[in-house]
Amino acid sequence: MKKFFKILGIVIVVGMFGYTIYFLYQKSQAEPVVFETTNATVTNVIKKTTATGSVVPRKEIEIKPVVSGIVDELYIEEGDQVKKGDLLAKIRIIPNMINLNNAKSRVNVARINLKDAKRNYERQLGLFEKGVIAKADYESYEVAYQNAQEELVTAEETLELIQEGQIKNSGTPTNTLVRSTIDGMVLNIPVEIGYQVIEANNFNAGTTIASIADMGEMVFEGFIDESEVGKIKEGMPLILTIGALEDVSFDAVLEHISPKGEEKNGAIQFEIKADVLLRENHFIRAGYSANADIVLDRADSVLTIPESLLVFEKDTVYVEVETVPQQFEKRYIETGLSDGITIEIVSGLSKEDKIKKRS
Repeated sequence: MKKFFKILGIVIVVGMFGYTIYFLYQKSQAEPVVFETTNATVTNVIKKTTATGSVVPRKEIEIKPVVSGIVDELYIEEGDQVKKGDLLAKIRIIPNMINLNNAKSRVNVARINLKDAKRNYERQLGLFEKGVIAKADYESYEVAYQNAQEELVTAEETLELIQEGQIKNSGTPTNTLVRSTIDGMVLNIPVEIGYQVIEANNFNAGTTIASIADMGEMVFEGFIDESEVGKIKEGMPLILTIGALEDVSFDAVLEHISPKGEEKNGAIQFEIKADVLLRENHFIRAGYSANADIVLDRADSVLTIPESLLVFEKDTVYVEVETVPQQFEKRYIETGLSDGITIEIVSGLSKEDKIKKRS
């Protein structure tokens, strides 16, 4: 009986030792590496560069008064749509006191002269009708009387212009009323009722009453680095992304590249402008910041793979294609356009080929 237990113990010890050896052997064996694969896809490859800037109206003007004075009335608000000739504001004239006194004095002198000329004319008319004086003598007094009448009218109109900024009986629109010169939207009104405004003259640009723009025609204005400006030309398409409008892009056409660069943040930048193709269901506000992707080249509906799958060998390029499960061979290919992430495959691959991913 003792011999049986002794043999059993030996068997158990040998079994445990053998299992331990087997377990350690299995642990020491590396798990087989399984390579992931992917397929080529048909998509568009767009090579582009980016310019930053903003979207502004093509036609934006500042409305300025033609007389100096005080803003008496404002008939518009920001965001209003106006037509050419619509009334925007009314200016109350504050006349120069020296000019006003001179004009009043001129009127008084003209009235005195007219009274004297009328008295002389009537006296000479009576003598002429009696045949006492010649017609030539009478006509000189008649002309003097008419000149005095005209001088009074001119003096009164001058006084009226200084006081009111207009001649009431002239039949022309008053220049104290500020009107729009274009159709568009009111973007900004930098004045309020009671503000003093100045007319445009040789020494002053004048006070802006309102800024009006045609919001139906917008342009992108931005800057592009000198390293990229040589790659673009007028007529190139742009893809415009506006930060304030998520998940929406606008097409645009490059129409201007500045011939002179400007230094910005230590680099030479060139201004560009592009015509924006608007969408009916999206309103673009003036001054929206935007990024413009300028399409340098594109290939539509072509076979592509991620550029990271490529292996370069001297002057050739290849990928590893699966022939049987987890066995790969080199496949030399011809590539085309690349956007830095995706590259066009001209020849050497098909959609069915399984391409080894690189870690």
